[in-house]
Amino acid sequence: MNAFRFPLQKALDLRRMQLDQEQAKFKQEAETVAALDRQRAESEASGIRAEIDVRQWGLVDGSDLRALDRFRLRVKADGGRIAQQRVAAARALEAQQEAMLQARRRAKLLERLRERRLAEWERAHNRELEELASESFLAQWNRRATE
Repeated sequence: MNAFRFPLQKALDLRRMQLDQEQAKFKQEAETVAALDRQRAESEASGIRAEIDVRQWGLVDGSDLRALDRFRLRVKADGGRIAQQRVAAARALEAQQEAMLQARRRAKLLERLRERRLAEWERAHNRELEELASESFLAQWNRRATE
């Protein structure tokens, strides 16, 4: 009997490659969201550190307070910008997750088909081996009986 050959192997390989690509894109989108989260946290932390530093100074004049206020406004504006970017990145991540899940479903469908075909081939192969073993046994038995 011939070795097992899945006629849709090239299609399965293509689906697996597409799944790998979609997973890589998903990972990249997730890293973008995480980077924006880190950026926002760093921005907020720098605002808090600046306020703590100014409060620890002994004498604070009006220009220092104005500078601190401008810095606070800048941190707040950066936080809003980062939040908008994060919303867009989260949407892109969600869309990429759906694309990845679709690619996974398509690949799994072909993998299950391949597994079924392999199981069918193995059953047929085992039947053929049993038939050969039976024929061999009967041939030996006939030879012994005629001797």
